[in-house]
Order: sequence, then C-alpha cells, then structure tokens
Amino acid sequence: MVRFLIPIGLLLTLSACLNPPEYPIEPQIEYLRMTKNFMVQNQLNTDSLLLTISFTDGDGDIGLDGGGFDLFITDTRDNFMPPAYRIPKVPEQGIGNGISGEISFIIYTTCCFFPNGQDPCTPSATYPVDTLSYLVYIKDRAGHQSNIIETPPILLQCD
Repeated sequence: MVRFLIPIGLLLTLSACLNPPEYPIEPQIEYLRMTKNFMVQNQLNTDSLLLTISFTDGDGDIGLDGGGFDLFITDTRDNFMPPAYRIPKVPEQGIGNGISGEISFIIYTTCCFFPNGQDPCTPSATYPVDTLSYLVYIKDRAGHQSNIIETPPILLQCD
C-alpha cells in the first residue's frame, strides 16, 4: 500500500508545480521592507535606503529591454517624482506567463521641508526632523499600471 502512495504523492506534487499561477494582467505590488527608516538631508547622493517590494503579473510582461522607465516613486509631501527606475526584463517562469518576485531599489535622501517657509535643504534647529513617505507603482510592457502602495514613514534629519 505504501508503494502506491509515494508515486501518487509525487504526481500530485508535480502537477502542482506545472499549474501556472493565476494573477490579474495588471501588475500587483506589496511593500515588503526597507533597510532603514532614517536618513540625513545633507548627505545627498550618499545616504540612502533599500526598498523591497513584491510583485505579481498575470501576463508576465514585467521589465523593459531598452529605454524607458517602469517603476515610479512620488514624495507624498509635495508630489515630487524623483527620476524613475527601469526594471530589468523578467524571464517567463514555467509553462504559464504569470510571474511573481521581488524588486529592490535604492532611494537616496532628499531635502527637508519646513512649515515656516524656510528654504528646503537648509539646516534647521527649529525643525530638526521631517517625515516623508513615498508612493510606489510599476507599469508592465503593455502599459498596465499596478496598484499604488505607500512606504512607512521615513524620518529625515534636518539639522
């Protein structure tokens, strides 16, 4: 009896591996993690954090071969969009086109904004810390836009 259970178990396992995932054709993303939640404004182009998101896409057309951008972030304080990112083309997985994975990218520090109208990017003893978050979304090669996620708050040292 045990002899027959092992091959049946293997067949069930193999058939589970061959069934392609069923995801919507629009990419879906989720926040996974950031390496830190604190940056210093006067360290432009040196201080940064690594943001990791997960994605799924039903038709598997994530990433670009050539020019263009497909990962976008927006600073929620002023809706500023820093330069966008390019996701490398993701190869198809298995027999279906549905894919999933993780994307990690660097976000460099930015300037503090002050409620008293003080010039951004200047030191401030009055407002030593600013708080920001980013909105993130991706687009696939067909132009389908993902949902938009927001990062947890990021503290920005201003002094």
